[in-house]
Amino acid sequence: MAVDKKNIMLRYFFIVLVMSLVGIAIVVKASLIMFAERQYWNDVADRFVKENVAVPANRGNILSSDGKLMASSLPEYRIYMDFMSGEKDPKLRAKDQHRRDSILKANLDSISRGMHAIFPDKSVAYFKNVLREGRRKKSRHYLLYPKRISYIQYKEVKELPLFNLGPYKGGLHDQPYNQRKKPFGSLAAQTLGRLYADTAMGARNGIELAFDTLLKGRSGITHRQKVMNKWLNIVDIPPVDGCDVISTIDVGMQDICEKALIDELKEINASVGVVVLMEVATGEVKAIVNMTKGEDGNYYEMNSNAISDMREPGSTFKTASIMVALEDGKTTPDTEVDTGNGVKNMYGSKMRDHNWYKGGYGKITVTRALEVSSNVGVSMLIDKYYKDDPQKFVDGLKRMSIDQPLHLQIPGEGVPNIKGPKERYFAKTTLPWMSIGYETQIPPMNILTFYNAIANDGVMVRPKFVKALTRNGEVIEEYPTEVINGKICSDRTLTQIREILRRVVSDGLAKPAGNKQFAVSGKTGTAQISQGKAGYKSGRVNYLVSFCGYFPSDAPQYSCIVSIQKPGLPASGGLMAGSVFGKIAERVYAKNLRFDIRSAIDSTTNVIPAVKAGEMKEAQTVLKALNVPTEQQFADGKAKERWGQSQATASAVILEEKKGGGDNIVPNVIGMGTKDAVYLLESKGLKVRLEGIGRVRKQSLAGGSRIVKGQTVALTLR
Repeated sequence: MAVDKKNIMLRYFFIVLVMSLVGIAIVVKASLIMFAERQYWNDVADRFVKENVAVPANRGNILSSDGKLMASSLPEYRIYMDFMSGEKDPKLRAKDQHRRDSILKANLDSISRGMHAIFPDKSVAYFKNVLREGRRKKSRHYLLYPKRISYIQYKEVKELPLFNLGPYKGGLHDQPYNQRKKPFGSLAAQTLGRLYADTAMGARNGIELAFDTLLKGRSGITHRQKVMNKWLNIVDIPPVDGCDVISTIDVGMQDICEKALIDELKEINASVGVVVLMEVATGEVKAIVNMTKGEDGNYYEMNSNAISDMREPGSTFKTASIMVALEDGKTTPDTEVDTGNGVKNMYGSKMRDHNWYKGGYGKITVTRALEVSSNVGVSMLIDKYYKDDPQKFVDGLKRMSIDQPLHLQIPGEGVPNIKGPKERYFAKTTLPWMSIGYETQIPPMNILTFYNAIANDGVMVRPKFVKALTRNGEVIEEYPTEVINGKICSDRTLTQIREILRRVVSDGLAKPAGNKQFAVSGKTGTAQISQGKAGYKSGRVNYLVSFCGYFPSDAPQYSCIVSIQKPGLPASGGLMAGSVFGKIAERVYAKNLRFDIRSAIDSTTNVIPAVKAGEMKEAQTVLKALNVPTEQQFADGKAKERWGQSQATASAVILEEKKGGGDNIVPNVIGMGTKDAVYLLESKGLKVRLEGIGRVRKQSLAGGSRIVKGQTVALTLR
């Protein structure tokens, strides 16, 4: 039978045409999916098809030494709306879409009002427009609110109509974030550290960076699987949450240090301020403050100045210089040095004491040289005994480990720079200037570690910021105290320098750092800040004022350094840094007071109180109301006022009247309270100027002298 070739070719052509059209349709559809509908299908894939999705672990917390939360990861969310049904079946999809649209239309007002109540920064009309616009665009991933929201806000949103139906029926879905929060705000912020805005990039600095791998834990893996016609998240590998880090920071002490420092920085218009408070025996850093003045005039934690600032320490370094001379037997605390008129020519450069314009200190002992921080005295001693062998002096410093890096638990520390005679730029002037804290660069933390060793019976310990790691409340690792140098000097030298440092505060320039309740030891420092190649005196001179010491002197518990950078004069390590130290020491000491129960008094005991001098009839009225027995030694008569003093005995308070000597005689108000003293003096026609608080300890016009009307009497209170 003959083959109909024409018919076969027609069929073949038709088949090729159909296949070509199908191919073209596939290419067109693929192009549409790849380009025009790409975002849509990406959104669908993100929501419904998730294979091997990483589940981030919860980042561990950072806690204070007493268990207070200082940094924690809290969830935040962005909320989105899917305005389209996810059903695959066309009939089910149409039905579901109609149901969803009906609920949205019926509850548009209530949803918008509810959103406005949760987010009052946006109006009801704003949320109405958002919902309408998302529905008009048939978006599957429409942002409902531009900012991240808290977990509590997210829960409130999910209770609104339509949104309470869940992500598949209602369309509300979220994108979670882990946001790092610090309950105490900026307190110790630089030391705790910060995370990058994109938390996936990890930490930037501080404890967060140093312990990043332990804090962030290990991510898990999940995939989506349809079970019983429902999509479920199946966990393949569960996430392991990060460890909690127990820091050494004490929140109360940190707050004390920060407030004391900022008050002083504002008063003297300083540019940078640092405080570090450390526990003597353990090296635990209980507080660390790094404040830098911002453009708005306020102070913020911007840099880790306490561990990174490479500055010439100034006179706080004199302690190390004298210790080398004491240890080598070159001097004793009573060795005398003649500082002359306070100016000494050192190899062509003039060394000056701070009081040179007053004629200097003349001949003084080593102890007095440190008490008054004599540049001339210290530099002359060190130059006299070490100019022929400066390496011996440098070796003495290294023997005390003041040149060693600390290898701290947090990153960013500077390494001390102490020059040796074999190094470049070591001139004849280097040794005398090095001895008083110039031509060396040492971070504040290293200076504090050195003084802490003096307080710690010569044992130098490494400063510590983290003392333990925990997981689920159980300690998994502890960080013990590490010894850098078991003995920085002999016991003889240690005893001598500790007595000298105590006298620097009690009898020297560091009196503002002292306290009447307990003894304080330490050393002041005031140094010009080098401007690099420009030297020290280009333009306005900047100063570094500091104080480093420990308290109480007899049984040291804490060491502390205060270091402040400021422009121009006045500049005083004792008055500025020392006063900050004094406030910190007093408040920390009071915070840690432990009351002896043996001194407690039974409530039924009749206590005989001490009574100020002043108006005795008023004192008698108060004592009578308190059921305190009194004995009066008043002159006869019915005077309205009886001025005098009291005397406490074992059984009563004796009230004694003292005659003032007439209207023209200045009364003796020593021992009186402020109110009585001012009243009595002004009633005599005198003007009063007060200084201090408490009882009158001194008056400028002696009691019994003749009054000149209008005179001013200055009262010193304490």
